[in-house]
Amino acid sequence: MNQELLKQIEMIAREKNIDRDSIFSDIEAAMVSGIRKHFGTDEEFAAQIDRYTGEIQAFRNGEPLDIKKLGRIPAQTVKQVMIQRLREDERGSIFTEYQEKVGEIVSGSVTRSEGNVAIINLGRTEALLPKSEQIPGETHRVGERVRAIIYEVKEAPGQIKIILSRTHPDFILRLFEQEVPEVVEHTVLLKALAREAGYRTKVAVVTADSKIDAVGACVGVRGSRIKNIVEELNGEKIDIVRWNESSAIFIGNALKPADSQEIALCFELNRATVVVSDDQLSLAIGKRGQNVRLAARLTDWDIDILTPVEYRNNMENLVRTLRAVAEVDDTLIDKVLALGVVSVLDLEEIGPTPLVETLGIPEPQAVEMVKAAAVEASKTEIKTAAQAAIQQEND
Repeated sequence: MNQELLKQIEMIAREKNIDRDSIFSDIEAAMVSGIRKHFGTDEEFAAQIDRYTGEIQAFRNGEPLDIKKLGRIPAQTVKQVMIQRLREDERGSIFTEYQEKVGEIVSGSVTRSEGNVAIINLGRTEALLPKSEQIPGETHRVGERVRAIIYEVKEAPGQIKIILSRTHPDFILRLFEQEVPEVVEHTVLLKALAREAGYRTKVAVVTADSKIDAVGACVGVRGSRIKNIVEELNGEKIDIVRWNESSAIFIGNALKPADSQEIALCFELNRATVVVSDDQLSLAIGKRGQNVRLAARLTDWDIDILTPVEYRNNMENLVRTLRAVAEVDDTLIDKVLALGVVSVLDLEEIGPTPLVETLGIPEPQAVEMVKAAAVEASKTEIKTAAQAAIQQEND
């Protein structure tokens, strides 16, 4: 009997990943609870199981107690308490195990759906894949194998909730780690990522090893590596671009496949004005603005896309406005342009402080320059609104 008890404890500890000593403690506590309930007194009771022999001892007020004489009811109480405590231990074990796996990819099979939530069997426990964390357009059938990252693990009354995600950007990172050895070895680094799940993702990569092509390593021979990732994502388009320390170069890379003619950076506004030819405009902006939106998130810059004509008109309007301000010459205008200010709207937005602190312009003059830009910006906005109204009527 005693050896059988030890075997059962070993089996439970192994199957449920519960500390062996915790199980002994649970059984001892359950025995005390059952004995106390049997006697119905506030006396001091204790129980002890030898961890090596399995010998069980019980005590009442410090005196040995023959538990075999207690009968069936205390045994039922012990069983119920023990089951409850083991379940609590198992929940604690599951919480600890999966809390440590947050951000990692797991694989499981779909067991059922509850509303818009797919229930995934992970082996020891079940996890939830909410509709909001499923890639748009995909459906999951019962029995289907699903891969996702553990997004969140939280305790709820009587259970542990494990939330999975296939839409989180980290899911892409983990897939690259599985498919690209250079990423796992840290010879290729994923420096930034921007994703619109189900549609398009941009990943910026870099390597310090001149013998390795970071983009080529991620794509694989004949696109084999990136193909596996795209298939896992049900056809989601992935752009792999080269990261660069130069913000201008990085922004140009991020806007690929569109080609940029010129990039002006305004650090005061964290804004990049990118000039592209007319035939590249729709490509740079992308369907419903997706390409420029993802490039902005990837680079952490606000990006404005302009055609050469728009850029030239903005610059000419800015220069003309500044020249009308007293004591503003071409040298001063060049300094303003060097700040990345390319329109009267930009100048109005940055205000006089950078002109004073960075360019050393006297404050009264800087204020006049910004005021002039604000007036012209207002005129431009009125003119643009009027043109839009006319265009709408014609349409």
